[in-house]
Amino acid sequence: MEGHNVRYDHERKLKMAKITKRQQKVNEMLEGFEQPSTITAAVEKLQEISKAVAKFDETVECHMRLGIDVKHADQQIRSTVVLPAGLGKEVRVCVIAKGPKVAEATEAGADYAGTEDIIDKISGGWFEFDTLIATPDCMGMLGKLGRVLGPKGLMPNPKTGTVTLDIAGAVKEAKAGKVEFRADKQGMIHCPVGKVKFTAQDLTKNFATLADAILRAKPSSAKGTFVKSVYITTTMGPGIKLDSKGLAAEVKEIVG
Repeated sequence: MEGHNVRYDHERKLKMAKITKRQQKVNEMLEGFEQPSTITAAVEKLQEISKAVAKFDETVECHMRLGIDVKHADQQIRSTVVLPAGLGKEVRVCVIAKGPKVAEATEAGADYAGTEDIIDKISGGWFEFDTLIATPDCMGMLGKLGRVLGPKGLMPNPKTGTVTLDIAGAVKEAKAGKVEFRADKQGMIHCPVGKVKFTAQDLTKNFATLADAILRAKPSSAKGTFVKSVYITTTMGPGIKLDSKGLAAEVKEIVG
């Protein structure tokens, strides 16, 4: 019986150690690649790997662990930033407003705009939009939809610029590639920065712009090292570790 258990454990370990051809290809392409890496080198390597092994245009993502304690209200981080090269996808914008603001939204490029009619559609389970913007006087009407909009990350919020009187500006920013970044309970920020099909220069600029916004959002009460670790990855690709200590200097050089 003991010999049987030993053999079983050995076979189980072999199965666990077995990797797919795709993983093997990725590992081979990462051999000799120095980590932690610069943003530029990491972007170029991820594009090289994705084009070799992925069957679709992957999203490039930023994953950053911060030295904050989100249990304290003054250390919570939530903001937005407009990525210079956008996200590589069409953003569907819906606006809830009254009177002249509805026309303003439509003229600015909103895909949908209205008041009670839009609210009724959402109440009925309609969510054919990516960003929801509202004027302050309509927020009371949206209160009843908090339970369905909140979990989807669609509830308008003044902190993200989606509750505003400047409807035209908000719509144009959303269409231009504005993304929201927010630290979770573990102090982690996960945010897309574009598509693999972008040029390396555009992806590098997008990533640096996001990193710059996060660095600027550092709470004054946060002590010690602010950026604990930072990785750049693709939807199904490997995570490449960046130099967190030299991040601020590199970002400043890229963003200017």
